[in-house]
Parts: sequence; C-alpha cells; structure tokens
Amino acid sequence: MTRRSTSATRRHATKAIAAALLAALCTAPACAQDTRKVTEPVAPPSCFLLTDTAPGGDDTARIQSAIDQCPAGRAVRLAGVFTAGPLKLRSGVSLIIDANAILQASANPKLYDRGANTCGTIDQQGRGCKPFITIDNASSSGIYGPGAIDGQGGRVVDGGSESWWQLARRAQKEDARQNVPRLIEVTNSQDITLHNIALRNSPNFHVTLNKVDGFTAWGVRIDTPATARNTDGIDPISSRNVTIAHSHIRTGDDNVAIKAGNNGGTENISVLHNHFYSGHGMSIGSETNGGVRRVLVEDLTMDGTTSGLRIKSDVSRGGVVDQVNYRNICLRDVKAPIDISTSYNKKADGAQVPVYTNIHFEDVHSVTPGRVIVQGYDEQRPVQATLRNVSIAGKAERKIEFASLSGEAIGSNGSGTCRFIAFPEAATSTRPQLTKEQARQYAYSEVLKYVGIAGKETVDPWDPLSDPLAKGASFTPDYIVDKNATADGKRSFTTVQEAINRAVIDSAVKPAKRLYVLMKPGVYPELVYIPASVAPITLYGEGKEPASTRITARLEASMTGAAYDAAHGAQFANAPAEIQAMYTGVKAREQIGTFGTATAWIRNSGFQARNLTFENGYNKDTGNARAEALPNINNIHHQALALQVDGADKAQFENIRLLGFQDTLYLKSPQIGSTVRSFFNKSYIEGDVDFIFGDSTAYFYQSEIRTLGDRGVSYVAAPDTHLNTKYGFVFDSVRFTHEGKRSDNLYLLRQWFHSSRCTPYAPLPVEGYRCTYGPGNGYKTPVGTVARISLEAVGKMVVLNSRIGAHINKQQPWSDWNKKGTISYRPVQYNSDDHWNNLIQAGIDPVKDLGYSKPAAPADIFLGEFNNSDE
Repeated sequence: MTRRSTSATRRHATKAIAAALLAALCTAPACAQDTRKVTEPVAPPSCFLLTDTAPGGDDTARIQSAIDQCPAGRAVRLAGVFTAGPLKLRSGVSLIIDANAILQASANPKLYDRGANTCGTIDQQGRGCKPFITIDNASSSGIYGPGAIDGQGGRVVDGGSESWWQLARRAQKEDARQNVPRLIEVTNSQDITLHNIALRNSPNFHVTLNKVDGFTAWGVRIDTPATARNTDGIDPISSRNVTIAHSHIRTGDDNVAIKAGNNGGTENISVLHNHFYSGHGMSIGSETNGGVRRVLVEDLTMDGTTSGLRIKSDVSRGGVVDQVNYRNICLRDVKAPIDISTSYNKKADGAQVPVYTNIHFEDVHSVTPGRVIVQGYDEQRPVQATLRNVSIAGKAERKIEFASLSGEAIGSNGSGTCRFIAFPEAATSTRPQLTKEQARQYAYSEVLKYVGIAGKETVDPWDPLSDPLAKGASFTPDYIVDKNATADGKRSFTTVQEAINRAVIDSAVKPAKRLYVLMKPGVYPELVYIPASVAPITLYGEGKEPASTRITARLEASMTGAAYDAAHGAQFANAPAEIQAMYTGVKAREQIGTFGTATAWIRNSGFQARNLTFENGYNKDTGNARAEALPNINNIHHQALALQVDGADKAQFENIRLLGFQDTLYLKSPQIGSTVRSFFNKSYIEGDVDFIFGDSTAYFYQSEIRTLGDRGVSYVAAPDTHLNTKYGFVFDSVRFTHEGKRSDNLYLLRQWFHSSRCTPYAPLPVEGYRCTYGPGNGYKTPVGTVARISLEAVGKMVVLNSRIGAHINKQQPWSDWNKKGTISYRPVQYNSDDHWNNLIQAGIDPVKDLGYSKPAAPADIFLGEFNNSDE
C-alpha cells in the first residue's frame, strides 16, 4: 500500500480546508467555477521515445514497459502508428502522442475482458470490459498531443461480425447493455491533464472522471460519429476542480455530462471557450443524487447538438443541482436550446427527487428556432432560474411548468454577435465523416433524382427499388437467347448480340416499348454492344444464380484494331448501322485503348440487367500484377473492361457479377460537365486497380466490391466527377473485401486527374519545370499546361453504412493521384475548399483564370464516410 509523505498529507488537508471554507463563503454565481488557477498545460520532458509498430502489430507490452520504467515527472513519447490493448498510466507519468502519431485501441475483446468472458457481448450488466487507458490512484499524470488516440469503435471486433458501435445499437434494440471498453477512465486521482490531444472513435465514453480532484482538458479534439451510441465526450462524475477549455467536441451522446452519483458530489467545474458539434449538448445529469454545485459554462458555441444547455434527472437518481451559471452561449440548429427536466426517465421509480436551484442564464442566444423546456418537480420544488439577455430566434415552442423564473423574458431575436467555427478537420481530415443531416442527402432516392448539366441538373425522381426488376418479377420475353437451341432469327437466338440486333430492327418499326431478352444458362463468348437508339432493353438470366449465365471476352487496351477485327468482326458483319458504327469506331484505332475493351458496351438509356455475369477474361489466369513479373509481356497497357455504361441514363443492375482485373467498370457521362445515373443492387464487382471509374453518378447498394491480386498499391475507384456535378459514386451498405491479406497500400479511391499531361501541384526534379493553366493539356520538357477539363475533374465518392475490409489503409483510405514528384501528381481533395486552395497554391487564380466567384459555403463534399465499420 502506498503511503503519502507527511508533507503531502498536510498539503492535501490544507487544500480540503480551504475548499470547505470557500464553499461556505461563496454562493454567488461568480464563484461557480474551478477553484484552481488554470493555465495552458505544458508537456513534461520525455523518458522514452518509441517509434514504429511492433512485429505482429501488438505494442501493448513495450508501451506499458516504458510507462512502468519512466520516472515521475516524465513522459513516454510515441512517434508512429501503434496498436495496443489496455494500458495503465502510473502516478506522475504521462503519454505524449507526437504529431501524425496514432495510438489505436486493439479490437480484440479478450484483451479487455474483466474475467467473466463477457467483453464484446450483450447482457444486463454491461460492465465486462476494462478501459483502454486507465489512470487510477495517480497524481500529476496526463496525456498530451498533438497526435491522436483512436478507439476504433467502428471496426469489426476480432473474431466477431459487429463493431463495438453495432453491438451498442443491438443492445439498445434488445433492451440490454453492451460490454464495450471506454477510451480513458480516471479514478481516485489528482491533477490529471489532457492537452492538445485528439480522441476519436471511442467504443463507449471517451473520458470519465470518478472521484478526481483537479482535472484539466485543454485543446482536446473529440471526434466520433453522431450515430455512435453512448460515446459521451467528457464526463466528470463525483469530482471537483475540473476545467474543460478551448476544446472541440462532436460525438454520439453528451458532449459533456457532469454527474454526481453514489461516490459523492461534483463541484467547482469550469467549461470555458469550447465548441460543440453533433452530440446531446452541455449536460448535467442524469445521475445527480450526489449533488452538483458551482458550475460555470462560459463562451460556448453549440452547432447541431440535439439539446443545448441541459439538466436532466429523475426520482431514481435525483439530487440537488445548485449554483450553475451559463454565460455567453451561442447555439445553432439545436432542437432544444434550453432543456431542463426532472423526469428524464418517465418510468423511473424512487424517492430521490431532483431539485434545481440558483440556475443563471446570461447572454444565451439561439440563432435558429428551438424548444425551451423548463420542468420542475412540483410546486414545492420548482426550478429556480434567473434569465438576462436570453433569446431564441423565431417562435419558440415553450414547455414551462413548476418553474420560478426571474429576470428578463426570453426574447425572439437571435444575437448578431454569435460566431460559429467549423470543426478543426486537420486532426482527422484523412477520414472525413458526414453528419446525420449530410448523410440524409446521400439516400439513393436523393442521389438518383438529378440528371443533366452539372450545376443545373434536372430533377427527375427515379426509384429503381420499386421497379419490377428489383422485386424479382417474372417477365414475358420478347427474345430468348439459348446457345444450345435452334435460332429462328426473330424470337430465338444463340448469341446475345443477335438478339440485340433484332431488337434494334424491331424498335425502328414499332413504337418504342421496353423489350425483354431472356438468357438461358451457359457461357457466351462474345461482345455485346447496345446502341442508344434501341428501345429500353432488359437483359436477364434464367439460371439459379448470376454465375450460371456468363457473357465473356478477352480484350485488352494494347490490342491492335486489326487483331480486334480478326477476333470479333464476324459477329458484327450483319449488325444494324448503329451497332456497326460502334464496332467500326474501335476497329479503326491503331490500338483499341481502354474504352474499346468492354465485353458489354451499353449506350441504351433505361437498360436493365439481372442475374447475369459480365466478364473480361483478359489475364484472369495470371492477373495483371503477376503478369508484370513475366518476360515478354506488355507491362504498360492491361486495362480490360467488363462493362462500359456510356452516356446511358437510368441504367439498372440487379444481382449481377462484373469480373475483371484493371478497369472492370467504366461509367461515362454523355459529355464533360453533365451526368447520367446508374444503380447497382445486390451485385458483385471485382478488380485489382481503379476498377470502378468514370464521371457519371452511380449508386452501389447492398453489394460486394472485391479487390483482387497482389499489387503493392491498388485503388477500388477512380472517379473523375465534374466539379459542379452534385453526386459522383455512392456506396451504401456495401462490403469491401479482398482475396489476399495485404493491407499496406490499398485504398478506396484516387481521384482521376483526367487527361492531364503535367502537374501544377508540385515541382518535378527537372530543371526549369513549369506547369501552368492553359487552354489545353500538353507537356514538352520542361514546360507544360493543364486545362480546365482536368482541373475540374475532381472525383467524388461517399461510403455509407458499409463494412470496409482490413485490406484498406485505415488511416488514409483516400489516396493522392500518383506520387508527389511524378508528372501526373495531384493531392487528394476532400472538399471544394481543398480544390480552391490547391489551385491558389499552384499559382492558378480561381477568379481570374477560371471565372469562379467565391468558394462554396458550406464547402461541397467530395469525399466522406458515414456509419461505416472497419474490419
């Protein structure tokens, strides 16, 4: 048992006596704050510097060993990316996470288990996991940035099928409790510090304090999605002398929750100069039975929280909340700017009545409308509050009962002095997360209703899930394709292209209506070209699964036009003129190029496919990456498309498979600066690099996207969406999988710098190198120009509600276009602000050169995620 020195004991007793005297003498609102004199903390000197991750990715032992050997007053410094299980800070010892360093919490539930083998499960207790970082019976310890601690709450737990957050959601549905770890837990400690550190993606509460005297959180950035349940920011519980200052907090539950439970009261709390975003607001409660007193909340902005200034409790856990001062508060898009309730749980049973007294509101302004709720317990125990210069914009809904309110009435004009700032994305900009409101704009019904000229799209609602195709309807075929049957040339055919040829002829004779082409099971080694002129085609397979019916060919980009003609000319010999034109355009090229390689080339608006496989079999036996190691192989052009949707609007694909390697799927708009729409549902798409690309709008739903091969670097998608096009690629409820185990350089995307011949974004090691804005793309060493069409091909992609495999780089899933120092380099651009700023840094004036007026406000989203799980 550790004993305090006599002098230390005397100092502690003196502090306690002083605090008791202060409590007795000071009851005015001005005294409601931390009794300490708090200034910005300074990180202690380091005792050890740890770099790089350990073999096998488990750094627990060496980090804990360094902490255990570090003398008091010093810190263990981390530089790099680390993954660890539970860690415990000793008294007087701190952690420093360097800039760009990340300490990740392991996703192995067994490491956190308290001994009952319940961590990672659901039960009625919910206490089966240790926290990631514990500070217990310590003094003068802390965690310092500017790096990050990542709880990996969205990652699927080892050996399981759900993430920590999904476990919490399931517990809510089952009226049970999740056993998941907290990020940082501080108990029975004094003078603990968090400074300039980013805390993100906690499985549960980010920071809890219990029986702590002296705690400072300064410049902390807490960032976890709004959908992550029970992920409070900072919760002081039965603690005293706490300051939370200059911090930014967005999370899935209370941004700050001041509580007082069975371990005693909470008092002398200062919440100063902070900014809250998504979350449940600045809360007191719900446990207040220990008593909460002397709280100051000053200079706070809340932007998009559900509640604002909130006090919540009920008779099962109620107590006295006294001397709370809210001063200089600004709120925006907050549903209930003032939310004071004594019946938090309306079903609660007990005799611990909540009593709220000496609550003061001064200079509190909501610039948007919202509810005002002030509900005391009864006439004998009303909420006692004073208001001065309080306003709620518009007509506020008010629910006030059992309340004794003095001072001024609540005004209706929002204050013009309020200033809101954006969350400091630099801390987590490599994985920008959408808010709930932003995510709603990426529902398929919203994304798919826009078509046409970028920035001036036509609203044309389209609901493919309501189409009979998506509902599995049976159709009466106009044409039947059966490789084993006898063809009659009118309704029965042995190849797909012959059926399409007939459909083109019939469409020219009769008024256009949808034509149905049934394919019998089998392998069809041919190309399928469907022109724009034909009536909308539905091509569907009769087999038990998509693999039963396969259309396949083996074209690749370096093939000559003559070789293409020799291999496929016969099948187009008697095709209608529209199809002949498509074929001739490819045949005439010296090399057919990427866009001549498609097994299926679709120009037909309204085209539908169901229960089929489209395959480009080029290199399927070796794979592109593996072929590069073989002698006498063309190592430059291996692009090989399985499917090209070319200018066709409302193209719908249900339960299909797209098989290929590089460039499997190309989605092309009819012209630069306009878009058409495609929808893929319950489908499977595979490839090895840039295998979903193009500039049209496409929605991928309930599907699997699989990365193949063993390349050292690979990207799922390469969109070149136009700057003004509303939506690019959206992946919703999708699984991103991989056939191998590589996870170092595989990414979700790189944004296609289409047609560029040089880069203005970084110099090349070439004497006299310059790349400036010009009317066209060109480069002749050492000078080149880059055109508007390339600069505005920004590439947009959002991933929602999806499961991202372990092969994808977790820290930076979105990649640059090629490496810095190469001729076609462009840095990743997360939003329109990045685009604007990159142009300026490249010496291109957005106003003078490109005619833009000003940056978009708010910034347009190019890349983002929402509610995803990482494996």
